[in-house]
Amino acid sequence: MDSLLDALQEGRLIELPENDKFHSLQLLAHIIEAIPSVPNGTDVAGLVLEREKNTITALGKSFACPHARVPYDEDLICSIGWSPSGIDYGAPDKIPVHIIIMYLVPENQKNHYLKEISLLAKALQKNNDLEFLNTAKDLNVIRNYLLDLVSSSKDMVGFESRARMIQLETRNKQAEQKIEQLSNIMIELVTIVVSLNQKPIVLTQNKELADILENATQLIELINSKGFYEKSGWRIIKHQSSYYQADKSLYECIAVKIIMNKNSN
Repeated sequence: MDSLLDALQEGRLIELPENDKFHSLQLLAHIIEAIPSVPNGTDVAGLVLEREKNTITALGKSFACPHARVPYDEDLICSIGWSPSGIDYGAPDKIPVHIIIMYLVPENQKNHYLKEISLLAKALQKNNDLEFLNTAKDLNVIRNYLLDLVSSSKDMVGFESRARMIQLETRNKQAEQKIEQLSNIMIELVTIVVSLNQKPIVLTQNKELADILENATQLIELINSKGFYEKSGWRIIKHQSSYYQADKSLYECIAVKIIMNKNSN
């Protein structure tokens, strides 16, 4: 289950900001789309949501594994979302989903993907603790839980020592109260107020992001037509919009940016 370990190591585990299935899938898809190795224009969100119309991707026991297949060769990639309250996902066992693992499956990784899903399903049968997921309150606890789940798989070849190494490093840092920010994903909430013939007003706590969006061209046009806007590594995703009198509109958005590790090769 190396792609799952990569996601945990590289910070692609996030707490989902709400318990809405559609928006959770959209956010996880956009995180994958923002990874530099994924070709520009890869519509992961569209592929995942289209598949979800016909197939419920819940594994049961509070896990779901949606995926998008793409017609090129690359690495198997995933992003992971944790919902503290659980998502009404339509799972066959009727249990709310707390963990969503979303995969991007290139043409050359079909067998790799099937093997990883099989190992995950076996690990869930042996070790999944539903009560733990119902009461967990901390993202670092969820990360260690997933590492335990991976390393407990007896069928795993070559990756158990790596999982335990990452796990040990994390827990040592916690014990020493030197918790490092492991995630390289920035997520910001953005509100954009639009009035006819006036420059949009951008409300966000991130000054860099505010400066980018206040000087952006075709910001609202692209958000309306594509559902998102990209600039300087940021992807701004429309969450919802409201319309008011006097031709005023309000857009509530989520902005996602992946920070590259300067020490990575």
